[in-house]
Amino acid sequence: MTDVMAQQPSQPFVSKWASRYRGATVEDLDPPTALSLTPSDSISVALMSAFERDYTHLTIVSASNRALLGYISIPNLQSLLEQGKVKPEDEVRSAMIRFQRKGTRYRVITMDTPLEELEAFFEGAETGGQKQDFAVITDDRRRFVLGVATRGDLEEFVKRRPA
Repeated sequence: MTDVMAQQPSQPFVSKWASRYRGATVEDLDPPTALSLTPSDSISVALMSAFERDYTHLTIVSASNRALLGYISIPNLQSLLEQGKVKPEDEVRSAMIRFQRKGTRYRVITMDTPLEELEAFFEGAETGGQKQDFAVITDDRRRFVLGVATRGDLEEFVKRRPA
């Protein structure tokens, strides 16, 4: 799931690392369990939680039904703090990036998604070239956030895998 609409690719995507994937899926990245916050959590809690786990992105879910609402990019949050646009005691909702719901079709990324498809997602194959830094990993029905995979996770996997 991402906040970018799926579009028809203008050119077929060619994976630069396909020879190293050899049938691997997102599950093979061994992504850490997602850490989700609610919009009313404080920015200081978000920062502390991210730093304790060395996460760069946190998902934001509804407190009432755990529906995925958006995310926070920690580097962006740090920039907002430095610029004085938010304060540590402000609620996460003041800095979160909300997913657009209406008229938007999302690419569902699950533990069973092949790494070639994840790479294509990161490279913007379905979004007209708009590259993505991370992917929210959910179950097939998008009911539960299971984890977050980053472009760096994919690169590390490729480095560990012999050619």
